[in-house]
Amino acid sequence: MLREPGVICGPEEAEMMAISALTFLAGEPEALSRFLALSGISVATLRESAADPAFLAGILDFLLAHEAWLLAFTGAAGIPPARVADARRALSKAG
Repeated sequence: MLREPGVICGPEEAEMMAISALTFLAGEPEALSRFLALSGISVATLRESAADPAFLAGILDFLLAHEAWLLAFTGAAGIPPARVADARRALSKAG
């Protein structure tokens, strides 16, 4: 379960959020296509790439750079958008 806003996000929670974001993107063909094109990752290597903290950070970077998809993800997840930025910071400290 994700913490309340204002509580520092740890690396494990940040990784879980990034995996949730990837799952969300997988359900949004246009967003997933754009993410894959920008990241250079193929659908075939997506699962393998998800084990890489830098890749997970890239997922969150993608959402943070695309407000409409950020708001769609956070709305679906029931979290404030600022939690995605918190998670991104946690991943950069972990790596």
